[in-house]
Amino acid sequence: MSGEYLIRTIDSYLLKWKEDAKRKPILLRGARQVGKSSTVRELSKQFDSFVEINFERDNLKYNVNEVFERTSDPKRICDDLSTIYGKPIVAGCTLLFLDEIQDCIPAISSLRYFYEEYPELHVIAAGSLLEFALQELPSFGVGRIRSMFLYPFSYDEYLRATGLVMLADALQNASPEKPFSEAVHNRYIQELVRFMLIGGMPEVVATHASGGTMLECQQVLDDLMLSLYDDFSKYKDRVPSSRLREVFSSVIRQTGGKFTYSHASQHANRLQIKESTELLELAGIIYPVTHTSANGLPLAAEMNIKHRKYLPMDTGIYQRFLRLNLGQLLSPESLEQVNKGALAELFVGLELLKSAPCTYPTQLYYWQREKPGSSAEVDYVVQCNTDIVPLEVKSGTKGAMQSMFQFLSEKNYQYGIRCSMENFGTYQNVKVYPLYAVSRIGK
Repeated sequence: MSGEYLIRTIDSYLLKWKEDAKRKPILLRGARQVGKSSTVRELSKQFDSFVEINFERDNLKYNVNEVFERTSDPKRICDDLSTIYGKPIVAGCTLLFLDEIQDCIPAISSLRYFYEEYPELHVIAAGSLLEFALQELPSFGVGRIRSMFLYPFSYDEYLRATGLVMLADALQNASPEKPFSEAVHNRYIQELVRFMLIGGMPEVVATHASGGTMLECQQVLDDLMLSLYDDFSKYKDRVPSSRLREVFSSVIRQTGGKFTYSHASQHANRLQIKESTELLELAGIIYPVTHTSANGLPLAAEMNIKHRKYLPMDTGIYQRFLRLNLGQLLSPESLEQVNKGALAELFVGLELLKSAPCTYPTQLYYWQREKPGSSAEVDYVVQCNTDIVPLEVKSGTKGAMQSMFQFLSEKNYQYGIRCSMENFGTYQNVKVYPLYAVSRIGK
């Protein structure tokens, strides 16, 4: 992504980390092209010097992996890197950035030694296929490394990136008890529809923010999807990229419903499909939504991994893959008809992930009545402070909530949340949040 840097929520976390006397090396985690390198380069402006190593690129040029293979002493490593790159590495003054670190396993292992033996140096590592490497090092840095997670732009970040800072700020004080005027509400909806269609991938947001047309944004999405498919060949040798593409396609088509293995591929068995979904999940390209009985906290205690939905990583990629009709979609009323509300449900799930603190990855859950013949299902179950709260998504402004009331009655919980195109409000023991205000839930 080129041009002016667009501010991200994670920036404030990174600035606090810079000043923290007890900081640990950071492992910045997230899918390809969500902006990891850009955020680190922006942070580097706060330092006197910046040394960036890209293992994917630089090992061919400098054989830089050998530096980390030869020694685990962080000061010797820094001396070698300083010589290779012709830049000083000085504790307190230099930011050392180890990018695409999954291509050098010894470099991942070295992070613990930077913490133990050279804590005064600021070190950030990042990698888009990092989770694959971490599987091989399950306890590589427990207690010695801080992970931060980065996703595509949230709605709040999008508003700020496009200069709508007052809209973003006003949203921070909104609640079901303080609804907006209809004029203000409609303004949020107008931007929401646009954001849902272009999605949150940084290059697309930057194209839109710099005055790019919707058609230009769609072209960038096409490019991103091609590079995403090209990356499939890097995931694992034993899984053909064609199968990953097939399973990813099925995830998109099954968005909004329980993932059915038999619908995913005509040529692969259940085990092969399961392996493909696990790889796509590790790469950050799909996110699981797992069934939970939700009888108490933590929600994970009663989850059933045999029953899962999957969300593709971005609404823009989702709609571009399905080739949805943009002309029709630019009318807010039309969203009610789009894929039976799957786009709205996808958006809400992604916003729940993005609104969580970047230092802790959120797990998503849903609930389905487990009695035979029952069709009751709640789209998401979330924890708000110490409360378990059912959350139903409605793509328009209407829709019954029988499943939510059934859930509240069976579990004897206090209230539920409805997300829709409506303004803030309350119905009986249900709080209404507009789709654009998902980030306010639990705040």
